[in-house]
Amino acid sequence: MPERSALPHVAFVGLAGLALIVGLALLTWLASLRQRDASLADRAWPAFIGGATLVYAALLPASGVRSLCMVVLALAWSLRLGIYITLRNRGHGEDRRYRQMRERNQPHFGFKSLYLVFGLQALLGWTVTAPLLVGMAGTRPFGGLDAAGCALAAFGVVFEAIADAQMARFRSLSAQRARVMDRGLWRYSRHPNYFGEACVWWGVWLMALSAAGWAGAWSVISPALMTFLLLRVSGVSLLEQDIAERRPAYRDYIARTNAFIPGPPRKDPA
Repeated sequence: MPERSALPHVAFVGLAGLALIVGLALLTWLASLRQRDASLADRAWPAFIGGATLVYAALLPASGVRSLCMVVLALAWSLRLGIYITLRNRGHGEDRRYRQMRERNQPHFGFKSLYLVFGLQALLGWTVTAPLLVGMAGTRPFGGLDAAGCALAAFGVVFEAIADAQMARFRSLSAQRARVMDRGLWRYSRHPNYFGEACVWWGVWLMALSAAGWAGAWSVISPALMTFLLLRVSGVSLLEQDIAERRPAYRDYIARTNAFIPGPPRKDPA
């Protein structure tokens, strides 16, 4: 971490990132009221993190290769995911998960969504940026741990992009709509896109650890939180809670395919 005298400035920079995220969340919330679509929060999520990254880069002293790598990785992740989600959701109205949330939280869901959806996403997004702040503020020279973290994060960005592209192509073929996607990366993991996402944030955290040593280890909250969300909250658990009822073939897919970490398919059930 930076010298003790520099910590107030780092805290200010972190709060500046939070302020930007909150501002973006408020604007997206207002748009959601107009469109009656709370799932706009998903489209804004990458912008929260990409925007905070730019704030950190602008307000912290340049620290060479590490900061450049972090900015490139975060913006590549943000732009790619933001474009993908926008194109995927365009013209489909509010996502099913948000419609269910709307039904559970009547009346006045519009107002409630300010804190149930947009406020919560803003806070989570800011928390996820912790290793970016620590890494850019760190003063240690770029080293082997940085290189390993950068490689892992870059792998995650590419792996997630390939998985999303394969699923988008599958969904575009009307003849496949009754089937389960079990090809490409999806043959080895039921959620390869989520695995790639987790790799991104564990890689960025390794760079933060290299930048600040154990003084920056607290920023592990970012990849730990992201992994928990992907596995237990808004990812695997939520998506699969009723999919086997809607698509019976998914039961066999579950039986032979890892949920998260890619691995060889198990023998098809008899």
